[in-house]
Amino acid sequence: MAAMWKIGAGVWNSQANLNGLRCISTSVAQYAPGKSNKKTLGGKQGRNIVLVEGVRTPFLMSMTSYQNLMPHDLARAALSGLIRKTNMDTSIVDYILYGTVIQEVKTSNVAREAALGAGFPDTIPAHTVTQACISSNQAITTGIGMIASGSCDAIVAGGVEFMSDVPIRHSRKMRKLMLQLNKSKNKAGIIMKMLSPSALTPELPAVAEFSTNETMGHSADRLCAAFKVSRQEQDEFALRSHTLAHEATEKGLLSDVLSYKVPGVAEPITKDNGIRPSSMEKLSSLKPAFIKPHGTITAANASFLTDGASACLIMEEEKALAMGFKPKAYLRDFLYVSQDPKDQLLLGPAYATPKILKKAGLSMSDISVFEYHEAFAGQILANLKALDSDWFAKNHMGMSEKFGAIPMDKFNLWGGSLSLGHPFGATGVRLVTTAAHRLAKEDGQFGLVAACAAGGIGHAMLVERYPST
Repeated sequence: MAAMWKIGAGVWNSQANLNGLRCISTSVAQYAPGKSNKKTLGGKQGRNIVLVEGVRTPFLMSMTSYQNLMPHDLARAALSGLIRKTNMDTSIVDYILYGTVIQEVKTSNVAREAALGAGFPDTIPAHTVTQACISSNQAITTGIGMIASGSCDAIVAGGVEFMSDVPIRHSRKMRKLMLQLNKSKNKAGIIMKMLSPSALTPELPAVAEFSTNETMGHSADRLCAAFKVSRQEQDEFALRSHTLAHEATEKGLLSDVLSYKVPGVAEPITKDNGIRPSSMEKLSSLKPAFIKPHGTITAANASFLTDGASACLIMEEEKALAMGFKPKAYLRDFLYVSQDPKDQLLLGPAYATPKILKKAGLSMSDISVFEYHEAFAGQILANLKALDSDWFAKNHMGMSEKFGAIPMDKFNLWGGSLSLGHPFGATGVRLVTTAAHRLAKEDGQFGLVAACAAGGIGHAMLVERYPST
């Protein structure tokens, strides 16, 4: 029998017993704030892993200046930018990992194609990973595991998404007829069937869950209703994201953004083009995008379809220092969680946040910088309310009391996916790099990155500022 979730005045049907929530993480010894800690990541003692550098192309709304490119073009630009910014000898890299979600069929292993195009030696292996919106997070953590095990010392990880030209398939009926056409003697009869409306109707891609057949926007709307997240709260958070992103851009804080000269475009592209500081009056005038007419998710308080790519260099600390690199941060710990993909699709950060801090022996007050993926304003606010709910903590997280509210004066202070854009496969590197840059700028020690993803997956990572010399 489905359980009834009562949060505020909202009621939520849950189809699953979530007490068996699963968590996948590294095996890492606990550490205390203020200490220089030798970590055990993946089982090899004494291998500190550092972020040397992270870069990204400007994130652009789909169907704008990148529209005539291909995904590997953007990925190549990010990798080439990483080479230039680090002035690295590419032969030091042991492996290349790249995340993507909607694959271009001509370059199914986009990691390899982009690496070759960027000038990495053809002797460096590369593979592509996919984990929905946390695909480049997965690329980074896979690289962490490879370094921790001792099999590699230097990894390039990144991700790309290209929404301007997604694969659109013929209908299944048409595909079957096409395959039959090659073998059949009655080709005219098959061709006539191929001209029927049912065969000609294409299968359009959608950001929807295979297991539930529900779009993520519908899930977000229901999540907002369950946690009593109002339309006004969502619009206020969206306005905050765009305002902070605009300020960060104007102040030159987004130093990970590369300048990219796109063939056929007159001027080099130097900044994200989705940042739209607006007003509550304009935001409140938009109509619901998913559940009409009573939904609260709109085009303005949801992340937009984005083209972009990112890349970072992560290394074993001693190797990085021996080669003259100045690391930006330690990559201290990470974990993945998963939960019900219907009613809890976007609650990964709420589950992952207390788990990773407990595992590391840290508290909320130890975290100086929070960088969370903003899929929807309502999704972020629902996660924050879940963390600050005694009822949710006791009934669904196995905790005796609520974890507590994240202080907003530490949260996504340079904007987030709502304003900067969200290329599904590339956002993770942006989050980690921004956390490292903010720690240096704000004189903090620990940063916490968290994100939700399709399938009910969640991710969290602890980043520690690298000490100044």
